[in-house]
Amino acid sequence: MTRSSTGKTAEERTAYWRERVDEQERSGIPIQQFCRERGITEQSFYVWRKRLGKQEPARFALVETGPERQHAPKTGLELMLVTGERLRIGADVDPSLLRRVLEALRG
Repeated sequence: MTRSSTGKTAEERTAYWRERVDEQERSGIPIQQFCRERGITEQSFYVWRKRLGKQEPARFALVETGPERQHAPKTGLELMLVTGERLRIGADVDPSLLRRVLEALRG
């Protein structure tokens, strides 16, 4: 394991900053005040918040459907992301548009 000049491994630094970002979000106080009170620079906070946001890939579950029921309404489907957000997809969605959206979510 490689340690930085601060004596922390990359995993330790990531865990530290993940906790700071989560703590600030829970606190509800402005980032400027949060950083000042903890003796960290706003620049470092924003860099790490952006970096950590890119690390969480969208996760999808395979959904198998049974045979289509007769007279079943074509309502589409709804995806629930690990972040809690919901993506509703209508039955008449353009397949190429859906493909581009899914590729963007996958990063």
